[in-house]
Amino acid sequence: MPDGLPLPRPSRPPRFGVNYTPARGWFHHWLDFDLGDVRADLDSIAALGLDHVRVFPLWPVFQPNRTLIRPRAVEQLVALADAAAERGLDVAVDGLQGHLSSFDFLPAWTGTWHRRNIFRDPDVVAAQEEYLTTLAAALADRSNFLGMTVGNEINQFAGAPHPDPDRIDAAQAARWLERMLAACDKGAPGRFHVHAEYDAAWYQDGHPFTPAQAARLGAATTVHSWVFNGTAQRHGAAGTATEHHAAYLIELAKAWALDPYRPVWLQEVGAPAPLVPPEGAARFTEATVANALDCPDVWGVTWWCSHDVSRELADFPALEYDLGLLTNDHRVKPAGAALARIAASWRGRAHRPPPRSTALALDVGGAEAAPGRSVCGPGGAFFEAWAALTARGQRPAVVLAELARDPAHLSARGITEVLHVHDVTGTA
Repeated sequence: MPDGLPLPRPSRPPRFGVNYTPARGWFHHWLDFDLGDVRADLDSIAALGLDHVRVFPLWPVFQPNRTLIRPRAVEQLVALADAAAERGLDVAVDGLQGHLSSFDFLPAWTGTWHRRNIFRDPDVVAAQEEYLTTLAAALADRSNFLGMTVGNEINQFAGAPHPDPDRIDAAQAARWLERMLAACDKGAPGRFHVHAEYDAAWYQDGHPFTPAQAARLGAATTVHSWVFNGTAQRHGAAGTATEHHAAYLIELAKAWALDPYRPVWLQEVGAPAPLVPPEGAARFTEATVANALDCPDVWGVTWWCSHDVSRELADFPALEYDLGLLTNDHRVKPAGAALARIAASWRGRAHRPPPRSTALALDVGGAEAAPGRSVCGPGGAFFEAWAALTARGQRPAVVLAELARDPAHLSARGITEVLHVHDVTGTA
């Protein structure tokens, strides 16, 4: 390859899947698990032409005591994975739930009279390791098992706005993540084990879970793209920043990665009403996925979520009820039809977007701790400059300020021009 040209990127078709929310009982279905109901749900997911599901065991149900991991619950998880395999669906499993749709699911042995920091207490951490290893090992011989995610947005327990946070610093967060990922790999060596944070890791100054951890630990970087974080409020449902929010997070992830080809998994993205009105859900889905797949090294897109939350269940935030691609009686909604069309159009096609040759330089006060990362969030100077560049028809990558003059790094990513925020905004 001539000097100055990037090496050819490995390419394959992108994956399309869904976060599995059971149609009957939501995640409380683990309390009265019915394989017939699960099979009906998976039939409706497979009919969309998707290829994988992300599954959520509830941690207190599976490990109700620190030294008890319920064998029957583990057997039910394996049965779900086998039912998915019968329908051509691969399975990724989240471990420490943790937090789901505004509800916390922590075992009794971590709270109140037994209150212990879930990231630092040695007994709790050892029990978490055993739990993750047990789930991974139970699935290790299943060919459709992709791997474990440590937990769903478990970083929300580490600081504000959580009402009772388990405080840690960035070094402690990194050590905890490394131990949990090692526990997953002990149970199922070599699988696609990752960790997942909500966007405080990318946007909140001082948050102990950092962009560097997200982009450097685990088999891939996961991003969760939710436009109710201020993006849709500022830019509207059809605004450039809103329809490119997932792509923006993917490009932030690429900036921190040490491996220029590190895969990025768009692990959660959805169309939250009323910020994205129901009549605009299909358009939002099509635009979001198209823009995300205009980024290099995207492993796949996993939509949130499969089925609506039943209105019989109380106390969810209003936007959580109608995020499904399918209704509770398995009817396909417009967003579901849109994702099915997209998945069909990509079947067998390699994902090989052209390089993003123009990059916007990002200064967060140091890549490791990122003390100034709030510039990356909606309303922040960097976020708004990237969105403005995109609205002008450009396809900006993101490069850390520390690497903006590194020829080898820029070449590996196909970057030939580096702009700064003031080049976009005209301000000093």
